[in-house]
Order: sequence, then C-alpha cells, then structure tokens
Amino acid sequence: QVQLVESGGGLVQAGGSLRLSCAASGRIVSDNTMGWFRQAPGKEREFVAAISSLGGITFYADSVKGRFTISRDNAKNTGYLQMNSLKPEDTAVYYCAADRLPTSKWRGLTSPDYWGQGTQVTVSS
Repeated sequence: QVQLVESGGGLVQAGGSLRLSCAASGRIVSDNTMGWFRQAPGKEREFVAAISSLGGITFYADSVKGRFTISRDNAKNTGYLQMNSLKPEDTAVYYCAADRLPTSKWRGLTSPDYWGQGTQVTVSS
C-alpha cells in the first residue's frame, strides 16, 4: 500500500514562491505517474500538474504553466512542485496523487489510485 504525504505549504505574499514535497512510503511508485491537484474554498478540485514515471514528460494546467515546475526524485520516492510568482487565486489545498495513467490523461482524472492528505497554500495580496 502506497501512502503519499505532502509538506511545504504555508502563507506567502503574492509574487512569492513555495516548494511542495510529496513523500511516498510503502511500495516504490517509480512505475506511476505523479501529480498535483488543488481545491480552493467553494470550488471543485482541479488538476495542476503531472510528471511521468521517469520524469521525462510533464503536463501543466494552463493556469500555472510558466510559473509552476513539477519534478520527482525516484531514488528518494519524492515528488515536488515548485511554485513561483504566486497569485492570490493560487490559494487552495494542494493534493499529491499517483496513478498509472499517462500525464496527458490527468486533466480529466477524478479518482487517482493514490491521494495524499493535502497541504494548505495561502497567497495574500
């Protein structure tokens, strides 16, 4: 059984940066795509970014393209989301996920095989 644990969330001013981490325990997830979703208050959960099992392919939501960078270190069983130029509209709970689907399918993914518990990101104006 794989468990995903996010960390790195917090409060930051607009224009600032945060780096989220997603540590995977249990079975190694190097054969899974990893990614991030977020859910703002009163809104549905939305796709943010995904990275292929070996890290060679990435896929981003249009709203974060050019500002966020997803990466992974399979030797450490950890995924990352570097968030730069943060905006107040980026405020949300960010969830790490893992699934066998390729990155191109993640925009419509609603039930990944594995979810983390979420970490709060708050961007003040």
